[in-house]
Amino acid sequence: MGKKNLDLEQNKNEDFMKLSLSEVNRRKDIISLGGGQKRIDKQHAKGKMVVRERVQALIDPGTEFYEIGTFAGYEMYKKEGGCPAGGVITGIGKVKGRMCMIVANDATVKAGAWFPITGKKNLRAQEIAMENHLPTIYLVDSAGVFLPMQDEIFPDKEHFGRIFRNNAKMSAMGIPQISAIMGSCVAGGAYLPIMSDEALIVEGTGSIFLAGPYLVKAAIGEEVDQETLGGATTQSEISGVTDYKMPDDASCIKKIRNLVDKLGPFDKAGFDRIEPVAPLVPVENAYKIYPEAGAKPYDMKDMIKTMVDGSEFDEYKEGYGQTIICAYARIEGWSVGIVANQRTIVKSKKGEMQFGGVIYSDSADKAARFIMNCNQKKIPLVFLQDVTGFMVGSRSEHGGIIKDGAKMVSAVSNSTVPKITIVMGNSYGAGNYAMCGKAYDPRFIFAWPTAKMAVMGGEQAAKTLLQIKMSSLKKQGKEISEEDKTAMLKEITDRYKSQTTAYYAASRLWVDEIIDPKRTREYISVCLEASNHNPVIEKFHPGVIQT
Repeated sequence: MGKKNLDLEQNKNEDFMKLSLSEVNRRKDIISLGGGQKRIDKQHAKGKMVVRERVQALIDPGTEFYEIGTFAGYEMYKKEGGCPAGGVITGIGKVKGRMCMIVANDATVKAGAWFPITGKKNLRAQEIAMENHLPTIYLVDSAGVFLPMQDEIFPDKEHFGRIFRNNAKMSAMGIPQISAIMGSCVAGGAYLPIMSDEALIVEGTGSIFLAGPYLVKAAIGEEVDQETLGGATTQSEISGVTDYKMPDDASCIKKIRNLVDKLGPFDKAGFDRIEPVAPLVPVENAYKIYPEAGAKPYDMKDMIKTMVDGSEFDEYKEGYGQTIICAYARIEGWSVGIVANQRTIVKSKKGEMQFGGVIYSDSADKAARFIMNCNQKKIPLVFLQDVTGFMVGSRSEHGGIIKDGAKMVSAVSNSTVPKITIVMGNSYGAGNYAMCGKAYDPRFIFAWPTAKMAVMGGEQAAKTLLQIKMSSLKKQGKEISEEDKTAMLKEITDRYKSQTTAYYAASRLWVDEIIDPKRTREYISVCLEASNHNPVIEKFHPGVIQT
């Protein structure tokens, strides 16, 4: 490709990525309003901060809050009026120099009521805190379970009650938990702050009780107002349920910061880190390298150079299994092992051409061995996903693709060092599994706006579904015109594509966040810093499939 054509191609790529990011940010701006400006004004009228103001006041000045699950619940619950950000804000921030997990209810969204996705998001935040031994701060302002959907959040293993079980487990693990009751805290939700190590309550706005005044009246006939039943004075000076009574939100947050400031030192994992070096290839080049709509091949090595220190990496088995790149590198000084799908068409050791983004037997074999090496060396793993799946066909089957793929999946499954996954583009079928998709316990998993997650590509899936539908109609004796066939294909394709987007994945917490590609290096570094807080790294046991 000539320089002029290359420049034109890169400009198209850059424009496409910037437009995609602009759309992500536009949607985030809407989500950040929670239940809307009227409800924000109502919170302010009560003398309360809204949730994002509380979070900003809590974290250290000049530092960033790395939000997890911004798109949780996005375009779900339309009949119920929506649930922006799942009605709860979660993420990692520095408080008095300490990295903490922050969980804060948004009272502008259905009075902070818990939808099914709210429970899932809270559990994900606790999972991150437990895996990385992060002190956890809960800012509670919730009316409890959203009753119309109680059957989807109350009784199961991964439902509401699991949160309180995690409170107890985290306490036993020595992970500090501090809760602030800054609004309603009722029914089962009352256990969360009181199962934390310390609890604060804001006078006049905070209240906590197992049953509110209406339920008390209905249950036992007693008439009692909210403050007398479970207000700040009652719970701090009569019952002793809470530990600190604070006059307002600002002083409550200041007290939390003071409590975090007094935490003692904790052991760390000791992952190797040296002085960071900026990449020689600018991080912004990621926009130019990734092809418009992900439709064309590109060299993943060029992409890696935008992320790693000095744009340098040591490739493992460079000439073997070339559709997966395995390499040692440093990201912001942290030692990492990178497993990435190569998207160019490459020549195999036998001289055969191999499609980019497809995992072949030799690639799977190489990746499995590399993952085991990183576990042996105590090196965290970074997976860069742009994969269409494993190679199919008689030649691959005769060559044992299932066995080699199983070896890679087994290595990923049993890996005990921290795993961080970035879904850059395609994430299809078993390729998602082998490249450490959500089911394989990555410590963190992020998506670029260009990410697509599905059991297979949209075009193949739509044609398969169309064939099934046409077969069913023919059995019913119905004639299908070409116009009907075209219309059905479009309907199926549009529906399938809408279910493969980064937004669809993020709304269901299949990924933790949609991120700007040029900030990938930064996010990986933050995740490695968090991972380093957990000193326990279990011994790697490969299992039978690796022998």
